[in-house]
Amino acid sequence: MKSKRKNWTDYTLPIAFGVMIILLWQCKVFHALLGLQTYQLPLPTDIVSALSQNFGKTLSDCIVTISGAMIGLVIGSCIGFIFAVIATWFPKWGYGSIILISAINAIPLVALSPIMNLWFKTGMGQRIGVVTIVCMAAMTFNSYSGLSSIKPFSLDLMQMTAANKWTVFTKLRIPNSLPYIFTALKINIATSIMAAIISEYFATSTSGLGFGIKDNLRKAEMAMGWGYIVVASIVGVILYCVIVLIEHQAIKWHPSQR
Repeated sequence: MKSKRKNWTDYTLPIAFGVMIILLWQCKVFHALLGLQTYQLPLPTDIVSALSQNFGKTLSDCIVTISGAMIGLVIGSCIGFIFAVIATWFPKWGYGSIILISAINAIPLVALSPIMNLWFKTGMGQRIGVVTIVCMAAMTFNSYSGLSSIKPFSLDLMQMTAANKWTVFTKLRIPNSLPYIFTALKINIATSIMAAIISEYFATSTSGLGFGIKDNLRKAEMAMGWGYIVVASIVGVILYCVIVLIEHQAIKWHPSQR
C-alpha cells in the first residue's frame, strides 16, 4: 500500500504543480508580478489557438528538429563513450581524450553553430554536427566515471578468478557504467534539443523549431513563437520519460530503480 501510495504521489504532485502554473499564467498572475503585457507573454489559450491554426507547419518543423537532435545525440553519445573507453583501457595516455573533450566542450554554441554552417551545406548537416559535438562531453565524463569507479573488492574478486582485462571490462566495468550512461542520456536529451534549436538560428534553411521561434518573434507573432517554445518543451519531457522507462527496464538490478 505504501509503495502504491508513493507511486501515486510521484505522478500527481508534478501534474498538480503544472496545472497550477498554467492556471496562474492564464489568470495573468505572472503578468502582474513581472509587469508584462499579454503581447509580451501570451496567455496559454492564445498559444493553444495559434498552434491549432498552424498545426501542420508546427508538426513538420518539430519533426525536422527532433530528427536532427536524435541523430546527433546518438552519434555524439557513441563518440563520447568511445573516448571514455579509450581513457579507461589506456589510462597512462588515454586520459588525454578527456582533456580534449573538455576543450571542445568549452566552445560556445553561438560560435559553434556558424562554424558548422560553413562546414555543411544543408541545415540538417549543420544541426547534426552541432548536436554531436555538444552531446559528446556529458557521455564521455559520465561513462568514464562509471567505467573507472568500480569497487576495489569487485576488481580483486575478478583477479582472483584469473579474469583477463577483457572479461573485467565486459563483466564488471560495462555493467557498472550503465547507470552513468543513462544519466548522460537524460542530460543529452535536453541538451540535444537546445543545441538543435540554437543551430537553426544560424542555418540557411527555413524549417525547424528554432527557425519558427526566430521567424515568429521577428514578425511579432508572439503567441506562435511561444507555441514553438511549448512544443519543444513538451517533446523534451516526452523523450526524457522514454529514456527513464528504458533505464528502468535495462537496469532493474540497480538500487536506484528499486
